Amino acid sequence: MNKTIRRASVFTLLLVIALLVRATWVQFYDGKALADDKFNRRNAIQTYADPLGNIIVGGSSVTGSAATKNSDLKYKRTYKDGKLYAAVTGYASQAYAPTQLEGIYQDLLDGTDSRLKTVMDTITGKRADPGNVVTTIDPDVQKAAYDALGDKKGAAVAIDPKTGKILAVVSTPSYDPSSLTDANTAGTAWKQLNADSDKPLTNRALRQPLPPGSTFKLVVAAAALEDGLYSSVDEKTKSPDPYTLPGTTRGLSNENPNAPCENATIRTALQYSCNNVFAKMAVDLGQDKVKAMADKFGFNDTRQDVPVRAYTSVYPSDMDRSSTALTGIGQYNVTATPLQMAMVSAAIANGGKLVSPHMVSQITDSGGDVLKNYDDSTSTKEIVSSATAGQLQSAMQTVVEKGTGTNARIPGATVGGKTGTAQHGENNSKTPYAWFTSYGKTNGKEVAVAVMVEQSNAARSEVSGNGLAAPVAKAVMQAALK
Repeated sequence: MNKTIRRASVFTLLLVIALLVRATWVQFYDGKALADDKFNRRNAIQTYADPLGNIIVGGSSVTGSAATKNSDLKYKRTYKDGKLYAAVTGYASQAYAPTQLEGIYQDLLDGTDSRLKTVMDTITGKRADPGNVVTTIDPDVQKAAYDALGDKKGAAVAIDPKTGKILAVVSTPSYDPSSLTDANTAGTAWKQLNADSDKPLTNRALRQPLPPGSTFKLVVAAAALEDGLYSSVDEKTKSPDPYTLPGTTRGLSNENPNAPCENATIRTALQYSCNNVFAKMAVDLGQDKVKAMADKFGFNDTRQDVPVRAYTSVYPSDMDRSSTALTGIGQYNVTATPLQMAMVSAAIANGGKLVSPHMVSQITDSGGDVLKNYDDSTSTKEIVSSATAGQLQSAMQTVVEKGTGTNARIPGATVGGKTGTAQHGENNSKTPYAWFTSYGKTNGKEVAVAVMVEQSNAARSEVSGNGLAAPVAKAVMQAALK
């Protein structure tokens, strides 16, 4: 073989090898990327070729599937009481990426989760029968929260303090997920929902941190008792009224000028929501100690999954003493979700121990066999000592019995709570946020509830945690404790 032919042969062989390498790359790497591309219609066709698995609340499905007409997408998602459960289920859409539980458990619900495959499915290549998601949501508690919020813009979360089970997650105004399921009509509904200034697609319960106002005083009180700054909720504090913010000439006063807030005990300060007491307490503790306690309750946790990832509730750092004082009353740059404030009450109600909150109990295959039990995999963390928790419970009961939270009283039940009215806008120019975080106990049952009302039809002078949020919390607690 002459040199020219030999070189041509080698060159041709290299071309063949390069072609094989490229073909392999396209098939196994680019091919996967193309297959996973959200714009690849084959994925939607496969997902909606059969009915989806379901999300279960109280033993019944709140989701379903319906056959379509004149479409290569043979089925679409349906919802029962869609607005009631939207903050739990999210939506599964032929046109948009799924959200909430629909998104987290997409593979389970469409049958592509490897845990669902039988030996025969593996041999034949058939997609497995889809699995189901069993939630911890109590339908009566969920409905009580939804009905009590009514036309208010706000949210509510209810947790069983002993088990961490989330009994209710409600965000209002809500939306009907069914409006987004059909590819032919989803676009119009999507535009309308996103154009709505009330932002119904926002899950306010889990994913909209706002200033918690005076509900945060529970965290400051916990820090003071654990640190030993004060030994009891009935020990008098050293708190001038008004309290001059450090480094300024500004005096911080109280909503009720006649309240006995000067040198008040923690119990009295919570009862009347004395700003001067907790602002000075935060300064006396220092930002690091307040932040450490906030962190223990769950603030600044960037991976708070229930299993939907909640937005981070924030206690700031690197502040001057004046700003630290304002954080003591839940202002400055402190933010919290209703989930976070429900966790605060849950830990206090449970003797200082926080059980990891979760709203999925189990995931199962189509036959009901459990693939994973989340109730058995919770973690428990001690936030404060049982002695501190007991003192805070007692003080919170005083708030409800004869303080700023009387609208949450339930005959025959032990109820503790804390109101909050958080400033909104520059110089509080907008309608304040109304908060209430609480717990209720009776007949061996317990529940922790947090409510946030962002906007209502009430006059500005009537906006308060006791006036707007406490009645909602009462309705939720009554449903959970019945």
